[in-house]
Amino acid sequence: MKYTEQQLQAWTAPLSKTEEQRAENTIKMIKVAVEGCKELRELDYEVFIQGSFANNTNVRTDSDVDVCIMLKTTFYYDLPSGKTGEDYNFLPGTVEFNRYRDLVKEALQDKFGWQYVTDGNKSLKVRENTYHVRADVVPAFQYRNYKYNNSYDSWNYVEGTKLYSKENKEVINFPKVHIEHGKSKNLRTSYKYKKLIRIMKHIKNEMVDVGITDGDKITSFLIECLIWNTPDSVIIGYNTWTETVKQAIIYLYNAIKDGKHVEWGEVSEMLYLFRGRKWDDQDVKQWLYDAWNYLEY
Repeated sequence: MKYTEQQLQAWTAPLSKTEEQRAENTIKMIKVAVEGCKELRELDYEVFIQGSFANNTNVRTDSDVDVCIMLKTTFYYDLPSGKTGEDYNFLPGTVEFNRYRDLVKEALQDKFGWQYVTDGNKSLKVRENTYHVRADVVPAFQYRNYKYNNSYDSWNYVEGTKLYSKENKEVINFPKVHIEHGKSKNLRTSYKYKKLIRIMKHIKNEMVDVGITDGDKITSFLIECLIWNTPDSVIIGYNTWTETVKQAIIYLYNAIKDGKHVEWGEVSEMLYLFRGRKWDDQDVKQWLYDAWNYLEY
């Protein structure tokens, strides 16, 4: 085994208090920035963290904060077959998405300085300094999925987010559901679920650093979803991290080889993990094969 049990154990730890404080500073500054915009104050929005920081699965190399600024005054929706917005008494939206994104960008630039805020494809990038960490700020509209529960009640929906990238690609996520599912699995596995995710992220990052793995395809989000689809019995069934990592790789590789991955979902279980993604089953199988050899099992 390339890494000692002690090294794997060290990798299970969350961020240090100092890094966590800098992340908290960033979140507070983003909230203040948005509150300082008069046009945004007149809208109903919610600011919350999502991604690895919210899920407590981040490691040092991906310790940037992912903050969603979700507009609720205007929202997108998915309805059961045969239903229309009129059936739910929906009114027309009050702001276009691109205008909303521009308002958020202007608010951030007023707070952080224009040189610290740049456009990303899906998010607005806030550069780090000694006081705050790097941040991805995601302007999004609330997304109401009524179809999942076949709900005819306007207040009974699964809440997600929807945005359009700079390439005008529709992006739908369910970050709050993701967080709750992660908490549940972590409890079921005696808190080993998130520790295993951190170990696997560290391993992936090390492999990226030495040129074995394409980090653009094998993302931290993908790693988290793969461990989500690893049975609880595998995660809690062994006494050492050395053996747990080994058995997780074996399970995932064989499950994908046998086609079980086709129905796998993200942690939210609202979207499929292997449909319309930048990765496919061959990419993941290759990474698992490379990880096995890299770890010298």
